[in-house]
Amino acid sequence: MAGPIDLAFDPWDPEFLADPYPAYAELRARGRVIRYEPTDQWLVPHHADVSALLRDRRLGRTYQHRFTHEDFGRGAPPPEHEPFHILNDHGMLDLEPPDHTRIRRLVSKAFTPRTVERLKPYVHGLASELVAGLVHNGGGDLLRDVAEPLPVAVIAEMLGIPEADRAQLRPWSADICGMYELNPSEETAARAVRASVEFSEYLRELIAARRKEPAEDLISGLIAAHDEDDRLTEQEMISTAVLLLNAGHEATVNATVNGWYALFRNPGPLAALRADHSLVPSAIEELMRYDTPLQLFERWVLDDIEIDGATIPRGAEIAMLFGSANRDPDVFAEPDRLDLARADNPHISFSAGIHYCIGAPLARIELAASMTALLRQAPTLTLAAEPERKPNFVIRGLAGLSVEVR
Repeated sequence: MAGPIDLAFDPWDPEFLADPYPAYAELRARGRVIRYEPTDQWLVPHHADVSALLRDRRLGRTYQHRFTHEDFGRGAPPPEHEPFHILNDHGMLDLEPPDHTRIRRLVSKAFTPRTVERLKPYVHGLASELVAGLVHNGGGDLLRDVAEPLPVAVIAEMLGIPEADRAQLRPWSADICGMYELNPSEETAARAVRASVEFSEYLRELIAARRKEPAEDLISGLIAAHDEDDRLTEQEMISTAVLLLNAGHEATVNATVNGWYALFRNPGPLAALRADHSLVPSAIEELMRYDTPLQLFERWVLDDIEIDGATIPRGAEIAMLFGSANRDPDVFAEPDRLDLARADNPHISFSAGIHYCIGAPLARIELAASMTALLRQAPTLTLAAEPERKPNFVIRGLAGLSVEVR
């Protein structure tokens, strides 16, 4: 529980963002929980604690189902931020039971394994087509040309968003997700609010159209999903669609470029993968562990808890460090080594407990499709230039990944 004065952990430092993993090792050596004043949070860096806390009902993504802002000694969000919070607070990621249970149950009826399986030919066909374009051009930006368009198109296809409207989705998503970073600026908040308003208005019109003419898509499924008299409100449908889009591609985009950048910096494992494509499933799990797309997940303390002798009081906020937990030597042998054949790999990149990622099976299909297509069609793929890292901590990714096909 040492103070943060001399910590290497600094989520706004470009050197830390380039490689946070040595700082995580220092945090784990400091203890099981560390008070971090700059964000008014308790950092939890160990795998065992993160895994347990993700399942601990004394913590919550929100506190408003039990307490007021005043109870927690916090002011209400500024009125000008309201459109973002209305959108965010009605999505199941930021809800707790009973609302979370109700919405997740109804969403699951439209988001079935059969639905995901039915998308498989579309995912593999699109991945092959995108990679073929990259190969034809002799290379390009792996993020722009493959990593981004694949999951955006897939989740848009799943939701039933017309192809002509899909170019708006990624900018809206990027602006909204800016609010999930630590201490976002007013400029970031203004962009998120604007995107929340525009995206909500678009989805409201699309939902109205699907009410009149249902289709074979997830929006129509959300409208139809019900359990006795229990169904989604329009705002819950809008918030759910936005959450599925944001969560349905942000992690996949970043896992793809983070993963390939890690492979380019580890030529031995890359050569082994090129020689044996059966490693793809375990390689995907290992790459998500090795450079985790979601580095931090926050929870509110609803009832006092104790960690390693320290009492974390009700009203405090805990920051569970997924990136650190996934490099914990108590769980992973040689955690800083990229081992694509790692058999025992209980990474928590998809979270755990009631907020376990509902789209994890689809994400794995997308990652396997793009990786397999690149291995088959671009076996000489190489890094063309050192990439620029996005100046984000919570959602870890690259601004682009320039590659060549020789």
